[in-house]
Amino acid sequence: MVPRYARPAMTALWTPEARYRIWFEIEAHATDALAELGVVPRAAAEALWRWWATNPAIDVDAIDAIEAVTKHDVIAFLTWVAEQVGEEARFMHQGMTSSDVLDTCLAVQLARAADILLDDLDALLAVLKRRAIEHKFTPTIGRSHGIHAEPVTFGLKLAQAYAEFARHRVRLSAARADIATCAISGAVGTFANIDPGVEAHVAAKMGLTVEPVSTQVIPRDRHAMFFATLGVIASSIERLATEIRHLQRTEVLEAEEYFAPGQKGSSAMPHKRNPVLTENLTGLARMVRGYVTPALENVALWHERDISHSSVERYIGPDATITLDFALARLTGVVDKLLVYPERMQKNLDRMGGLIHSQRVLLALTQAGASREHAYALVQRNAMKVWESDGALSLNALLKQDTEVTALLTPAEIDAKFDLDYHYKNVEAIFARTFGD
Repeated sequence: MVPRYARPAMTALWTPEARYRIWFEIEAHATDALAELGVVPRAAAEALWRWWATNPAIDVDAIDAIEAVTKHDVIAFLTWVAEQVGEEARFMHQGMTSSDVLDTCLAVQLARAADILLDDLDALLAVLKRRAIEHKFTPTIGRSHGIHAEPVTFGLKLAQAYAEFARHRVRLSAARADIATCAISGAVGTFANIDPGVEAHVAAKMGLTVEPVSTQVIPRDRHAMFFATLGVIASSIERLATEIRHLQRTEVLEAEEYFAPGQKGSSAMPHKRNPVLTENLTGLARMVRGYVTPALENVALWHERDISHSSVERYIGPDATITLDFALARLTGVVDKLLVYPERMQKNLDRMGGLIHSQRVLLALTQAGASREHAYALVQRNAMKVWESDGALSLNALLKQDTEVTALLTPAEIDAKFDLDYHYKNVEAIFARTFGD
């Protein structure tokens, strides 16, 4: 985790103290259930909660010192708690194994991280919707292969991003539900030394569901799907960031990141206004995606348990969620303050002498009786003259001078095919099915 790219709420989920507090709750709830079953004394569970009610500070350094000797983090934690609680703490962890605590804790952390990310997506969706409606009918050029194609609106660009991130919200909700599972099943997952009711009790208390078959660990296909979902979200962040970066290029300049008073773009060139935030988002997206492959490789563990996944998850759990949280918040800020230049958009629309209307002329010629092949050739031979003139010539004017074209279409009919508004007749319908209102 790099503090530069971290926000407090998400970071707080992954501190050692937060982890140990979750561990304690898991152990204490399990002891409650064991007491109900008569396996341990009720006083043991009460002693744990009585100590917890004092809201004790977790001495991370002391636990680390014990682990330096035991070489086992869960044993170090249990030892430290026993030193604080006293004699009754010996009934903690009855019939449990370390993975019961570690995996259930990770499920809690990832579920809570998902809740923050879902809130982040809601904030981004709200901004995308507002800006899309603002620019619903702001004309701009659509590009394919980076080349002028046909007109769109800037609102449609943002509506497409809204629909994309709305799908991600559904995916993340499903991934959250999938990851929020509890395993308190003991060594190799057979419940030989602990009743399944304990698992059900802990799951209910921690806001989880029970894992149907856990072996000694929760199956890592769940985690793989969770991190894959984060990776796909990151890719969409990059897609929108890349769009903004292209639109901010000097020769395009249809939109750009907000440039604050006093902000500097270059140490050498005072004129620079660089797309630094969206470039940063492109890099952060690469990092989040980079955590997906290790998560996929964690699925193939040996037999009922090994710990080859453990070191991986100590990295990717915090780093992927913290980085994505930061990236979503940054993208929301970029879209919220994005500077949009409709006049430049119109200038770029007009730049290539009307070539953007070539398809309408092609279709009109076919409807007037020309074969598609001949109609294509008629339009293309005039369009190439405009292209080679870098837009200095007019496609409309050249078509009116082409006798083979005018034999099929009148000047008024040609003019009608250069109507910009024609391309926007279904914008309202697209918005209605995107936003549902």
